[in-house]
Amino acid sequence: MRRASHAQEPERRGLLLLDTHTLIWSIEESPRLGLYTKESIRAGTREDRVLVSAISPWEIALLTSKSRLQLGMETMEWIRYALSRPGVTLAPLEPEIAVASTQLPFEIHSEPPDRIIVATVRHLGATLVTADQSLLALGKKGHFKAMNAGR
Repeated sequence: MRRASHAQEPERRGLLLLDTHTLIWSIEESPRLGLYTKESIRAGTREDRVLVSAISPWEIALLTSKSRLQLGMETMEWIRYALSRPGVTLAPLEPEIAVASTQLPFEIHSEPPDRIIVATVRHLGATLVTADQSLLALGKKGHFKAMNAGR
């Protein structure tokens, strides 16, 4: 897999990894997703370069089980639908990513899903598409590439 450049804006050919909330917003057509981001995701799906971390289905299932997220259909059906969209690929949780998520060379909160998502982005050289301000701040510090999903 080709590594994306370190430019602030994602390359036309760069991989985009959707944070869990960004995936949800994309599927649910939330107005929280910015127009630039919508177009970047659309372009990415046309070029088979949109990724979802293997931890995102777990996070979605956890949120629905705790009634913190309401989906328009049964959880597994929704996840299958989201992952079946053309141009979207599930990024596997490789052992290197699992280990790297515990050894990130910068301060990050201890939430396992975010740590795994960040380790995946770094491992693949992808751009994280997120609205999480703490993750965007880490991206601005150069720890990984990130774009604001609200843009």
